[in-house]
Amino acid sequence: MKTDTVRRLNIIEGQVRGLREMIEKDAYCIDVITQSSAVKQGLSNVEDLILQDHLSTCLVKQIKNGSAKKAVGEIINVYKLKRK
Repeated sequence: MKTDTVRRLNIIEGQVRGLREMIEKDAYCIDVITQSSAVKQGLSNVEDLILQDHLSTCLVKQIKNGSAKKAVGEIINVYKLKRK
């Protein structure tokens, strides 16, 4: 999971650099918006990957260790963050 997440973040980093260069070169606005949307989608995909890992590992451990209330609270907080 870590390797895939880092790889995806490296791609996003390159996209952000490209976005900055587009702005510096006065690229066509729609092209800039398209690139910006790709960055946002990439970050959303990274969040999803991390959340899937968290749900299948950390939260399972919390529930098994008797911290179900904490686990449910975390799920609710993440759900609220994703809706913003």
